[in-house]
Amino acid sequence: MHSLQFTAEPSSTDTVERDSTVVEVPGLPSPASGTARAPLMFDVIIAGCGPTGAVLAAELRLHDVRVLVLQKETEPVSFVRIVGLHIRSIELMAMRGLLERILERGRQRPAGGFFAAINKPAPEGLDSAHAYLLGIPQPVIVHLLEEHAIELGAQVRRGCAVADFEQDDEGVTVELADGEQLRSHYLVGCDGGRSTVRKLLGVGFPGVPSRTETLMGEMEVGVPQEEIAAKVTEIGETNKRFSLRPFGEGVYQVIVPVAGVSDRAEPPTLEDFKQQLRTVAGTDFGVHSPRWLSRFGDATRLAERYRVGRVLLAGDAAHIHPPIGGQGLNLGVQDAFNLGWKLAAQIRGWAPETLLDTYQAERHPVAEDVLDNTRAQMELSSTEPGPQAVRRLLTELMDFDEVNRYLIEKITAIGVRYDFGAGPDLLGRRLRDIDVKQGHLYGLLHRGRGLLLDRTERLTVGGWSDRVDYLADPTAVLDVPCVLLRPDGHVAWIGDDQQDLDDHLSRWFGKPAN
Repeated sequence: MHSLQFTAEPSSTDTVERDSTVVEVPGLPSPASGTARAPLMFDVIIAGCGPTGAVLAAELRLHDVRVLVLQKETEPVSFVRIVGLHIRSIELMAMRGLLERILERGRQRPAGGFFAAINKPAPEGLDSAHAYLLGIPQPVIVHLLEEHAIELGAQVRRGCAVADFEQDDEGVTVELADGEQLRSHYLVGCDGGRSTVRKLLGVGFPGVPSRTETLMGEMEVGVPQEEIAAKVTEIGETNKRFSLRPFGEGVYQVIVPVAGVSDRAEPPTLEDFKQQLRTVAGTDFGVHSPRWLSRFGDATRLAERYRVGRVLLAGDAAHIHPPIGGQGLNLGVQDAFNLGWKLAAQIRGWAPETLLDTYQAERHPVAEDVLDNTRAQMELSSTEPGPQAVRRLLTELMDFDEVNRYLIEKITAIGVRYDFGAGPDLLGRRLRDIDVKQGHLYGLLHRGRGLLLDRTERLTVGGWSDRVDYLADPTAVLDVPCVLLRPDGHVAWIGDDQQDLDDHLSRWFGKPAN
């Protein structure tokens, strides 16, 4: 294992030792004279380099935070599972200048038919410049996000797993499986539904265990496409958890329900797929040559806490749910965008006292809502008469634009509104990628800083200019005078009064520098 050396600049009012350099870190007591302790080699150690961990690493690096990402597997996943980026995640990629390279590797699809696979088109005029689904192979999006984090200066170690950790007032000592010990100011568990970090932290993971199970995989088939399409249409009338979707060159994604629940730690076999296909469809379609095989249940679990001291949880380590609606990857990526700038602010020394606590306050309710809507979708996928009757009724209701729009905005996360207190409906919501005189709004957010968009041309960010950018643009397409955007694109303030603005700048971005 190679040694790692860093240089750093002081950034806050209290001190801890950073290698051989004494630097300042927010919220930590000054060390007693002569006290010896292990050097803090990193600001943040992230367990897990999936999409959530990679995005978090990149967000932290935008603020010069020293990041180490630990990935248990020695090699990236090789199987080609297609995942979907929903509207809000696509917007976030645009905010960081990543969207173009991702679009080159993905395929755009209409943003409709997500909720319980009820086939309704997306309503017209969705409030986004990116109102589509982007299908992309999972290994590709993982690689692109990891590559982005590394380009920004994050370090990734493969074949390294967290075995234990201990936190104190000054940092976290992380012990790896090979016995090596590392020190950091914070540790974030992005290590999946079976999170080692969460278990070691002792955070409860209550919820509902799996009652049903589904096999999912990609494989070749041995019968004509017309025969498959006819059978899928026939079965799909009553069984919404069954599908065979062509990827080209004879390869299909196969999804088939299973009676009962198996040990998810044991991967399914091709014979398992054949048996279940024969049970459900009366034929195994001659499936062969699998690319990958997996099983998933309908368990829903949510961590009781997202933070204990200097250790935090994000992504599947904090919440699990069925993949119906395709929200899992998106929910984790959005966790990372919410947490990244707040944790960076804590490290850099300008975070208001309660800023880091807003991560759980904002994201925990969002995860609760996702767990609820996936439970509802799974119920609507049941073949029992009661759920089927409810499904038929909801299918009729979705012909009303308001119902269809509400459900699409829920699934794609553009309907999320954080509770920032009383104010206009836009307060707490994300702002779409509007046109501004410098091009597009999201092009101004690549650095991960706040932004004041001032249509009055009278306001200023003053002593917060090291954290918040300023754009005076009376032509901006807004129906409010000015907005203050957080680095994650959510509207933190609306108005035209300088003193009121200063109060909100202090609330979100700490004390002014001068």
